[in-house]
Amino acid sequence: MAGKQDAPTAAVVVGPGGMVSGWSEGGRLLLGWTAEDTVGRPVTDLLVDPPPPGFPEGYGAGPDPTGFILLRHRDGSAVDAVVTAQPLSGPDGRAMGHVVTIQRWGRRPVIADRAFEQSPFALGVYDPELRFLWINASSGRVIAHSEEQVLGRKYREVLPEFDRTLFPERDDKPYTDAVAQVARTGEPTRLITVFRPRGSDYANAWATSIWPVRDAEGRVRAIANWGFDMSAEYWARQRLLILNEASGGIGRTLDVIGTAQELARTPVPGFVDLVSVDLFDEVLRGEEPPSVSASDPGETIRLSRAAQHSTKMDAGQVPEVTTPVTHAPGSVAARCMAAGRSTVELAAEPGQGGEWAFGPGLAADPAHWPPGNPVIDESIAADGLTGRITVPLRARGTLLGVVAFSRVDRPEAFTADDLILAEELTAKAAVAIDNARRYSRERTTALTLQRALLPQGLPSQEAVEVASRYLPGGTGTEVGGDWFDVIPLSGARVALVVGDVVGHGLHASASMGRLRTAVRTLADVDLPPDELLTHLDDLVLHLASDLQPAGHFLPTGESGATCLYTVYDPVSRHLTLASAGHPLPLIISQDGNRTPVRVHPGPPLGIGGLPFEATELELPEDSLLALYTDGLVESRERDVDQRTAELERALNHSTASLEALCDTVMDTMLPRRRTDDAALLLVRTHALDPHHVADWDVEPDTAQVPRARKLAVDQVDAWGLEDAAFVTELVVSELVTNAIRYGAPPIRLRLIRDTSLICEVSDASNTAPHLRRARAFDEGGRGLLLVAQLTQGWGTRHTADGKTIWCAQPLPR
Repeated sequence: MAGKQDAPTAAVVVGPGGMVSGWSEGGRLLLGWTAEDTVGRPVTDLLVDPPPPGFPEGYGAGPDPTGFILLRHRDGSAVDAVVTAQPLSGPDGRAMGHVVTIQRWGRRPVIADRAFEQSPFALGVYDPELRFLWINASSGRVIAHSEEQVLGRKYREVLPEFDRTLFPERDDKPYTDAVAQVARTGEPTRLITVFRPRGSDYANAWATSIWPVRDAEGRVRAIANWGFDMSAEYWARQRLLILNEASGGIGRTLDVIGTAQELARTPVPGFVDLVSVDLFDEVLRGEEPPSVSASDPGETIRLSRAAQHSTKMDAGQVPEVTTPVTHAPGSVAARCMAAGRSTVELAAEPGQGGEWAFGPGLAADPAHWPPGNPVIDESIAADGLTGRITVPLRARGTLLGVVAFSRVDRPEAFTADDLILAEELTAKAAVAIDNARRYSRERTTALTLQRALLPQGLPSQEAVEVASRYLPGGTGTEVGGDWFDVIPLSGARVALVVGDVVGHGLHASASMGRLRTAVRTLADVDLPPDELLTHLDDLVLHLASDLQPAGHFLPTGESGATCLYTVYDPVSRHLTLASAGHPLPLIISQDGNRTPVRVHPGPPLGIGGLPFEATELELPEDSLLALYTDGLVESRERDVDQRTAELERALNHSTASLEALCDTVMDTMLPRRRTDDAALLLVRTHALDPHHVADWDVEPDTAQVPRARKLAVDQVDAWGLEDAAFVTELVVSELVTNAIRYGAPPIRLRLIRDTSLICEVSDASNTAPHLRRARAFDEGGRGLLLVAQLTQGWGTRHTADGKTIWCAQPLPR
């Protein structure tokens, strides 16, 4: 040992009977026994283990006179010894016993002992029962015991705190268990042990290697260990782990409150015990936050507590809704936000020499701290805090709020590296919160635009009863381009439209608005569904070319869309439809049977050059139609056919209210977390009463005009609409006369009593009339002008075998 003479060597004379007959002073120094204690006693009394076969005769008899033996010290401890036995012979060659030389096992020069003793690493040796055999000075400082205090004592008796782990939530193995495992299995191990030494307020991390020490026969005779303090490296790694967790845990959703809660949860409990996040109300609403001037620190700052998390809260516990908070002039938070700099407050106790005691890794050199940090503020102890880091929440030069990281009832003081970690966490969260704020603003704008472009109220129709729903995607998705419309057409017919623009955001909403306007314009021309989709396809192609930047190719699919256009005629109960890549409608009759729609959807709009197919169905009266976008039936768990079957089951035709049925369908089909928007248009069809329709064939002779006028007036009188007889007589006379003069037979007159009184004259000519201004001496040219002035509206509808001129008169309520 350091400070001692070279390790003593014991010389022992053992007689032929195994009795000790001579004992040296070295034996006393090595084992504590004197000559009086040992001479005359069996040498086996000095052994801890049973003697090997032939002991002592066996020693020195073979080619290797050296052996390893565990000897008993006078104080009861065991001494590892290397024993060399040489036989003694008399003058006649007769055996007289052995001379046994005993040295400590592993005998080293004194300088080697001093090297181990003075090693900066903690070294120790224990017997298989975990009793201390030897420790160096560094190990003594770690366990706060001297070698003399622990020799011969069991590890668990001296250091009971090593039987538990500082972080049970991490499933760390107690150090004592690891040492016992090596003694039991003989397998070396390595581990990092985090513990708080006696007399210290700070946890240290030690890297330790533990291995078995074996004798020449391979038996485990002792357990050795070495360790070094790696607190700086360990806590730096823990900070990196927290940052890594923050990378995957902060900013997962484009939601301001959700991101603030992620920031509050991530550093608890590994870094701090309490985190609070305060934001400006404008940030919560997606607006630009107000500016805070460093030149005016006297202004009270009003924020909202967006998130708060502590070790006392359950992992899945969600804090209460945002509550207003104010930071008074001159407060730490107000100064931090005004100056844009973080502040570290410590409630430290004076250490030795009157200096403040900082934790491990906290550089005493002030150069490691930013100017003005740390601040010793004993007042925070009144709030139960031992330290607090206040960081302004700033992103892209914009102040969003402030974050406070606090330690409660734990003695470790914050370090300069802890400040860096807090600022890194805050910076990462600030960008995510600002992204969520900007997204919220854009989403609100897009949603407002889309809702403004969607029908604000569906028109009243005798032909159909309608109800609709539109739900945007969840908060993590942008607003899409789903839309629907109900367009009254001539002849009491109605167009039912549903579509979906590719993409999300303002671009999709604007494109949806243009397509809806285009469909309404084309519907006024009264084009058949397949022709209307052809014109709409050309429009989408033009929109794509308008969006294409100079010198770059923009795929048309970025501006593509799907559309389903249907026309229902309540007189014939015929439904004509065509689809441009859109899901076909579900049609369910009053008895609950599904009416198949046998038509192949065409390509999506924006492809160009491909035809669209139209089909015509005759619907039973009071049929239920469901027109929807793919967001209603798409699912990651089930295919479209399964989801369509679920939608069919949800369409309970027995439900009297379409509004209630809409709510039921949306609740059934849409998950809580939606990735796409969804639109639904439910339609219940009605057939027009046959008594409300009258039609006649008209011979192509002007002499038939009076007859046509009389038939029309008589029918209007029969319906009890005498007030409309005069206008009806005029418009019938004009329209029939024009058909006879400029059209082609066959000519047909039809009156329809719906929400308005409709007059239609059909002929086989494709020539459409148009308004013109008649000159003073012209004999014609005033008829259509008269029709336009006397009626609510008029127009031309082209058919496969000619055209139909129509006009409508409002009826009294």
